[in-house]
Amino acid sequence: MVRRTKEEAQETRNRILDAAEAVFHARGVARPSLADIAEAAGVTRGAIYWHFKNKSDVFAAMCDRVHLPIETLCEPEHIERQEDPLGGVRDICVFVMRQTVRNAQWRRVYEIIFHKCEMVQENGAIFERQRQSHEDGNIKIRDHLRLARERGQLPAELDLDAATQLFHASVHGLLAHWLFAPESFDLDASAERLADGIIDMLRLSPALRRGYVPRPANPIGDQPEASGHGGGTPPQP
Repeated sequence: MVRRTKEEAQETRNRILDAAEAVFHARGVARPSLADIAEAAGVTRGAIYWHFKNKSDVFAAMCDRVHLPIETLCEPEHIERQEDPLGGVRDICVFVMRQTVRNAQWRRVYEIIFHKCEMVQENGAIFERQRQSHEDGNIKIRDHLRLARERGQLPAELDLDAATQLFHASVHGLLAHWLFAPESFDLDASAERLADGIIDMLRLSPALRRGYVPRPANPIGDQPEASGHGGGTPPQP
Protein backbone atom coordinates (compact mmCIF):
# COMPACT_ATOMS: atom_id res chain seq x y z
CA MET A 1 0.00 0.00 0.00
CA VAL A 2 2.86 2.36 0.89
CA ARG A 3 4.59 1.55 -2.38
CA ARG A 4 1.39 2.28 -4.29
CA THR A 5 1.03 5.61 -2.50
CA LYS A 6 4.61 6.56 -3.47
CA GLU A 7 3.94 5.57 -7.07
CA GLU A 8 0.79 7.68 -7.14
CA ALA A 9 2.66 10.64 -5.67
CA GLN A 10 5.36 10.30 -8.33
CA GLU A 11 2.74 10.07 -11.06
CA THR A 12 1.11 13.26 -9.77
CA ARG A 13 4.48 15.02 -9.66
CA ASN A 14 5.26 13.98 -13.23
CA ARG A 15 1.81 15.10 -14.37
CA ILE A 16 2.40 18.53 -12.82
CA LEU A 17 5.79 18.83 -14.53
CA ASP A 18 4.35 17.72 -17.88
CA ALA A 19 1.63 20.34 -17.52
CA ALA A 20 4.14 23.04 -16.55
CA GLU A 21 6.23 22.17 -19.58
CA ALA A 22 3.21 22.50 -21.87
CA VAL A 23 1.99 25.73 -20.25
CA PHE A 24 5.42 27.41 -20.24
CA HIS A 25 6.00 26.36 -23.84
CA ALA A 26 2.67 27.79 -24.97
CA ARG A 27 2.56 30.97 -22.87
CA GLY A 28 6.07 31.73 -21.66
CA VAL A 29 7.23 31.52 -18.06
CA ALA A 30 6.29 34.92 -16.57
CA ARG A 31 2.53 35.01 -17.20
CA PRO A 32 1.20 31.58 -16.11
CA SER A 33 0.40 31.03 -12.43
CA LEU A 34 0.42 27.87 -10.35
CA ALA A 35 -3.35 27.85 -10.75
CA ASP A 36 -2.89 27.66 -14.54
CA ILE A 37 -0.49 24.74 -14.14
CA ALA A 38 -2.84 23.00 -11.71
CA GLU A 39 -5.73 23.35 -14.15
CA ALA A 40 -3.66 21.96 -17.01
CA ALA A 41 -2.53 19.05 -14.84
CA GLY A 42 -6.02 18.31 -13.54
CA VAL A 43 -4.95 18.71 -9.92
CA THR A 44 -5.58 21.22 -7.13
CA ARG A 45 -3.17 23.98 -6.15
CA GLY A 46 -2.77 22.13 -2.88
CA ALA A 47 -1.42 19.14 -4.80
CA ILE A 48 1.20 21.38 -6.41
CA TYR A 49 2.22 22.81 -3.04
CA TRP A 50 2.57 19.27 -1.71
CA HIS A 51 5.37 18.68 -4.23
CA PHE A 52 6.77 22.17 -4.91
CA LYS A 53 7.32 25.37 -2.95
CA ASN A 54 6.53 27.81 -5.76
CA LYS A 55 6.68 28.34 -9.54
CA SER A 56 10.46 28.66 -9.45
CA ASP A 57 10.67 25.22 -7.82
CA VAL A 58 8.40 23.78 -10.54
CA PHE A 59 10.56 25.38 -13.25
CA ALA A 60 13.77 23.99 -11.70
CA ALA A 61 12.35 20.46 -11.48
CA MET A 62 11.16 20.68 -15.09
CA CYS A 63 14.66 21.69 -16.22
CA ASP A 64 16.30 18.98 -14.12
CA ARG A 65 14.54 16.28 -16.12
CA VAL A 66 16.69 17.39 -19.05
CA HIS A 67 19.81 18.67 -17.29
CA LEU A 68 20.45 15.75 -14.96
CA PRO A 69 21.70 13.30 -17.64
CA ILE A 70 24.28 15.89 -18.74
CA GLU A 71 25.26 16.72 -15.16
CA THR A 72 25.86 13.02 -14.49
CA LEU A 73 28.32 12.90 -17.40
CA CYS A 74 30.04 16.00 -16.02
CA GLU A 75 30.40 14.94 -12.38
CA PRO A 76 33.99 15.37 -11.10
CA GLU A 77 34.49 11.65 -10.40
CA HIS A 78 33.33 10.84 -13.94
CA ILE A 79 35.66 13.44 -15.43
CA GLU A 80 38.74 12.29 -13.51
CA ARG A 81 38.22 8.68 -14.64
CA GLN A 82 38.26 9.60 -18.31
CA GLU A 83 41.27 8.45 -20.29
CA ASP A 84 40.19 10.69 -23.17
CA PRO A 85 38.81 13.88 -21.56
CA LEU A 86 38.80 15.85 -24.83
CA GLY A 87 36.87 13.03 -26.49
CA GLY A 88 34.48 13.18 -23.54
CA VAL A 89 33.91 16.89 -24.15
CA ARG A 90 33.20 16.16 -27.81
CA ASP A 91 30.82 13.31 -26.94
CA ILE A 92 28.83 15.50 -24.53
CA CYS A 93 28.64 18.25 -27.14
CA VAL A 94 27.32 15.85 -29.80
CA PHE A 95 24.94 14.20 -27.31
CA VAL A 96 23.36 17.51 -26.30
CA MET A 97 22.89 18.67 -29.89
CA ARG A 98 21.37 15.40 -31.06
CA GLN A 99 19.15 15.01 -28.02
CA THR A 100 17.79 18.50 -28.65
CA VAL A 101 16.75 17.40 -32.14
CA ARG A 102 15.61 13.86 -31.43
CA ASN A 103 14.01 14.11 -27.97
CA ALA A 104 10.77 16.10 -28.01
CA GLN A 105 10.92 16.81 -24.28
CA TRP A 106 14.49 18.13 -24.46
CA ARG A 107 13.52 20.32 -27.38
CA ARG A 108 10.50 21.82 -25.58
CA VAL A 109 12.46 22.50 -22.41
CA TYR A 110 15.34 24.12 -24.30
CA GLU A 111 12.87 26.22 -26.30
CA ILE A 112 11.45 27.44 -22.98
CA ILE A 113 14.90 28.16 -21.54
CA PHE A 114 16.30 29.93 -24.60
CA HIS A 115 13.28 31.69 -26.05
CA LYS A 116 10.34 31.70 -23.64
CA CYS A 117 11.87 32.53 -20.25
CA GLU A 118 11.33 36.27 -19.93
CA MET A 119 13.91 38.07 -17.77
CA VAL A 120 11.40 40.16 -15.82
CA GLN A 121 10.90 40.89 -12.12
CA GLU A 122 8.34 38.10 -11.72
CA ASN A 123 10.96 35.62 -12.90
CA GLY A 124 13.71 36.81 -10.53
CA ALA A 125 14.11 33.50 -8.71
CA ILE A 126 13.99 31.60 -11.98
CA PHE A 127 16.62 33.89 -13.49
CA GLU A 128 18.90 33.32 -10.49
CA ARG A 129 18.43 29.58 -10.85
CA GLN A 130 19.39 29.77 -14.51
CA ARG A 131 22.44 31.88 -13.75
CA GLN A 132 23.60 29.40 -11.11
CA SER A 133 23.10 26.53 -13.55
CA HIS A 134 25.14 28.46 -16.10
CA GLU A 135 27.98 28.98 -13.62
CA ASP A 136 27.92 25.31 -12.59
CA GLY A 137 28.19 24.39 -16.27
CA ASN A 138 31.21 26.64 -16.69
CA ILE A 139 32.95 24.97 -13.74
CA LYS A 140 32.38 21.49 -15.15
CA ILE A 141 33.45 22.44 -18.67
CA ARG A 142 36.61 24.03 -17.26
CA ASP A 143 37.38 20.81 -15.35
CA HIS A 144 37.12 18.80 -18.58
CA LEU A 145 39.39 21.22 -20.43
CA ARG A 146 41.88 21.37 -17.55
CA LEU A 147 42.23 17.58 -17.57
CA ALA A 148 42.57 17.54 -21.37
CA ARG A 149 45.34 20.14 -21.08
CA GLU A 150 47.12 18.15 -18.37
CA ARG A 151 47.05 15.05 -20.58
CA GLY A 152 48.49 16.86 -23.57
CA GLN A 153 45.32 16.90 -25.65
CA LEU A 154 45.18 20.69 -25.58
CA PRO A 155 48.04 23.22 -25.69
CA ALA A 156 49.89 23.74 -22.42
CA GLU A 157 49.43 27.52 -22.92
CA LEU A 158 45.64 27.26 -23.29
CA ASP A 159 43.84 29.95 -21.30
CA LEU A 160 41.21 27.84 -19.54
CA ASP A 161 38.96 30.77 -18.69
CA ALA A 162 38.82 32.06 -22.27
CA ALA A 163 38.45 28.53 -23.68
CA THR A 164 35.61 27.71 -21.28
CA GLN A 165 33.67 30.85 -22.17
CA LEU A 166 34.09 30.29 -25.91
CA PHE A 167 33.12 26.62 -25.69
CA HIS A 168 30.03 27.30 -23.57
CA ALA A 169 28.92 30.20 -25.75
CA SER A 170 29.45 28.19 -28.94
CA VAL A 171 27.29 25.27 -27.82
CA HIS A 172 24.58 27.52 -26.37
CA GLY A 173 24.62 29.66 -29.49
CA LEU A 174 24.20 26.67 -31.79
CA LEU A 175 21.27 25.37 -29.76
CA ALA A 176 19.58 28.78 -29.54
CA HIS A 177 20.11 29.43 -33.25
CA TRP A 178 18.71 26.05 -34.32
CA LEU A 179 15.73 26.24 -31.95
CA PHE A 180 14.86 29.67 -33.32
CA ALA A 181 15.17 28.60 -36.97
CA PRO A 182 15.42 24.79 -37.24
CA GLU A 183 15.00 24.94 -41.01
CA SER A 184 18.22 26.95 -41.34
CA PHE A 185 20.54 23.94 -40.88
CA ASP A 186 20.48 20.25 -39.98
CA LEU A 187 21.75 20.17 -36.40
CA ASP A 188 21.47 16.39 -36.13
CA ALA A 189 23.51 15.67 -39.26
CA SER A 190 26.00 18.45 -38.48
CA ALA A 191 26.50 17.65 -34.79
CA GLU A 192 29.84 15.84 -35.10
CA ARG A 193 31.26 18.35 -37.56
CA LEU A 194 30.22 21.30 -35.39
CA ALA A 195 31.63 19.66 -32.27
CA ASP A 196 34.92 19.04 -34.09
CA GLY A 197 34.98 22.68 -35.17
CA ILE A 198 34.62 23.83 -31.57
CA ILE A 199 37.35 21.42 -30.44
CA ASP A 200 39.63 22.68 -33.25
CA MET A 201 39.20 26.24 -31.97
CA LEU A 202 40.44 25.10 -28.57
CA ARG A 203 43.37 23.19 -30.06
CA LEU A 204 44.54 25.60 -32.73
CA SER A 205 43.50 29.19 -32.04
CA PRO A 206 46.39 31.46 -30.95
CA ALA A 207 43.79 33.81 -29.46
CA LEU A 208 43.04 31.22 -26.77
CA ARG A 209 46.66 30.99 -25.55
CA ARG A 210 47.85 32.71 -22.39
CA GLY A 211 49.62 35.98 -23.09
CA TYR A 212 47.88 36.53 -26.43
CA VAL A 213 48.17 40.12 -27.63
CA PRO A 214 45.34 41.18 -29.98
CA ARG A 215 46.42 42.37 -33.40
CA PRO A 216 45.82 46.11 -33.98
CA ALA A 217 42.79 46.72 -36.16
CA ASN A 218 43.34 48.19 -39.60
CA PRO A 219 41.77 51.62 -40.06
CA ILE A 220 38.75 51.63 -42.36
CA GLY A 221 39.90 51.79 -45.91
CA ASP A 222 43.47 50.87 -45.03
CA GLN A 223 43.35 47.24 -46.07
CA PRO A 224 46.50 45.30 -46.95
CA GLU A 225 47.10 44.74 -50.63
CA ALA A 226 45.81 41.46 -51.97
CA SER A 227 48.30 39.19 -53.64
CA GLY A 228 48.32 36.14 -55.87
CA HIS A 229 44.99 35.13 -57.32
CA GLY A 230 42.92 36.81 -54.61
CA GLY A 231 42.52 40.10 -56.50
CA GLY A 232 44.35 43.42 -56.45
CA THR A 233 47.21 44.31 -58.73
CA PRO A 234 48.79 41.20 -60.20
CA PRO A 235 52.56 40.81 -59.67
CA GLN A 236 54.75 42.03 -62.51
CA PRO A 237 56.73 39.41 -64.41
